Parts: sequence; C-alpha cells; structure tokens
Amino acid sequence: MLPIADSFEHVHRGCEIRYGRGRIAGLGDWLADRGLDDALVVCGSNTGANDALMDPVRVGLGERLAGVFDGTSPDKRVETAYDLLDARAEVGANVLVAVGGGASLDIARQATLLAADGRDLGDLRADAEAGNDALGDLAPGSGPAFPSVVVPTTFAGADISTGGSLEVFSAEESPTGQPISVSGGGAWPIADVADPDLFETTPTSVLAGSAMNGFDKGIETPYARDASPVSDAAAVHGLRLLADALPRVAGDRPDGEATVDRAVVGSLLVQLDRKISVIHAFGHGFARRYDVQQGAIHAVVAPHALAYLFDEVDGSRRALATGLGVRTDGRGDDAIAEDVVEAVADVRDALDVPARLRDLPETDEADLPAIAEFVADDPPMERAPGEFDATVEGVLGVLRAAW
Repeated sequence: MLPIADSFEHVHRGCEIRYGRGRIAGLGDWLADRGLDDALVVCGSNTGANDALMDPVRVGLGERLAGVFDGTSPDKRVETAYDLLDARAEVGANVLVAVGGGASLDIARQATLLAADGRDLGDLRADAEAGNDALGDLAPGSGPAFPSVVVPTTFAGADISTGGSLEVFSAEESPTGQPISVSGGGAWPIADVADPDLFETTPTSVLAGSAMNGFDKGIETPYARDASPVSDAAAVHGLRLLADALPRVAGDRPDGEATVDRAVVGSLLVQLDRKISVIHAFGHGFARRYDVQQGAIHAVVAPHALAYLFDEVDGSRRALATGLGVRTDGRGDDAIAEDVVEAVADVRDALDVPARLRDLPETDEADLPAIAEFVADDPPMERAPGEFDATVEGVLGVLRAAW
C-alpha cells in the first residue's frame, strides 16, 4: 500500500492546499495572517445543522466567524448567489468559507464573480432572455471581488476549481426550452482545507453519491487530447488511492480512518490538472434534460462510455490500467481494455449508486435520442482523443447499453 503524508501544503494556481487531520483548527489564524478578519460560512441546510461538522469549523474560525449562510442547494440557482451576497453585505464579511459539497463551493466562488460583474438579477435575466452571448462569462477580464476558501466534505472533486455554473432559467422557464446558466472562469479559491476529520462527518450515502464524479476525473485525464506527463502522473496516482479507498470509505467494505485519508488525498490528486472529457459530456447531456445528480449519471455510464472509447481508440488504457491495478505485462490491448472497464465497474458496484439508467426515477427511455444529441455536441467532447469521433449513433448505443 502506497504511503501518504500525515499532512502537507501545496500551492496550485494560487490556491494553498492544506491537507491533514485537524487542519480546520488553524483556519482562523491563517486568515488573520492575510488580513481577513470576517468570514461568512457558506453551506446547505443539512450541513449547517450537522454540529459534528460545523463545531470544528466554528472553533477553527473563532472570533473571525462573522456568520453562517446555510441557503445553498444542489440545483445551484443564481438567486441563491445573490442572497449570499446580501448576507455578506449584512455582516460585513471580507472572505467566504464554503463548507460541504460541490453546490456550496460553486455558489460561493461564483458569487465572488457576480459581485465583480456588477449586473443585478434583473439584468442577468434580461440578458438570458435576449440570448446575450456574454451571459456565460461573468466579470470578463477581472478577478473575484473578494476571496473565498473551500472546505470540502465530499469526494466530488469540486474544490480545486474555479467553480461550476449557476442556473438562471430552468428548462421549464427558459425561452429556448433548455436550461440557461451563468458562470465565470477566474474564481480560484485562495485555500482548500482538506481535513479528513470533516469528511468523516458526512453520511456514507452522500459520500457514495459524490464518489464517481471525483473518480471519473482521474479516469478522463490520461486520455484527454491535451494530457501531459504531469497530468498523467497526478491522475494515475490519484486513481491508485481512490480505487482502493472509495469502496472502503463510501461503499460496502468499511475500513479504518487511514482509508479516509487516502481517499481525500486521491480526490485532491485527480483534480490537480484534470481534463474533463467524454464521461462528463454524458453527465452534462442528462443535466440538460433532467434535475439529476451528476455522480449518479457518471456511475451508470462510465463503464459503457469507456468501452465505447476503447472500441475506437487506445484511450491511454495502459496508463489507466496502472492506476486501477490491472496487470499489463505480456497482455494484449483488448484484454487490458476489458479489465480496465471491469475495474471501473467494480468500484461503482461497491458503492451505493445506481448501475442502470432505468433505475433513476428521472429518466425516460424515450428521451435517449435527444440526450445523445446533447452529449455528442457537449464542449468536453472537444477534449476527447483527436482520432475519436463521438457520433450521435455511437453515443445512443452507449445509452441503450446503460439503460
């Protein structure tokens, strides 16, 4: 079993990763050293009510805790970000501390760009209704209006990021019949406090739901057309840790605290230079049709999408085999590809996540052709291997196999 450090710091694109058990205790002092004295905690209502998680956060911030905004939700509505900005103004906070899963982290980071952008909700909606191309680019040419810190508690791999999109109109509200979202690309957090003690306060069902989303970031990076030896190294080592640890932490093979540590480090590594591609395109295709958790879609489609990829191209199967513990010496490419797909399915099957699209209550088999068109045209497909051509027919075949 590969060893990991008990604690470490690493700066990635201006974000200081602070890993280790109990690291949350030093957050207040770390902020004070940077002249940040009033922190607003951002989280969802369930997280806000989880004292086992929130008490260490409160103690760690100490007198620098200015308040708690617990209004985030998985649908990531833009109105929530504006409510957050109102709460920040009310308490006079000069830094946001986002705690929990991807939704809270994304809303906090995107709120820092909304503040810099300057448009109010009415203007944003008007731009959306007018089909303004600038809608999807918050605060172009400028950075966040104020800093944010992330404190992840799930394995979605949303912490070392500029944050996801916020929904302005749902499909039902939208003039186009498709969801309309807004986002910006410059909202890097200034710190990521990755404390395994806090992950252990998250229900196993929530960890399982997030696990495949983060795990697939490691799978997709090696086969991306812009992959490099540096991105491969982080992704493959992260997969080594996650493939062993996730079933023990979030699945049906419980283990001790050292495994949680390994899962947290693995989740960090697969994010460092991640290259989201084919599998994420499938997730986005479903998001354009349904309000469905991305981790659930990733869990179902990942093995089938990989099999499709390997039928067409090499897909860096040997690098993935190294990360997933698949033997390669003296073996042919086809056998390696089959075992890589099986290894991904084994991780999925050890988690409490769906294995078929028909098991997701939101999905309708009649929608698969339309979803296939979304997937084939989704921007992350542009990062697929150069010789890979994701046709609507091929994607539909994956969806029918996953049904």
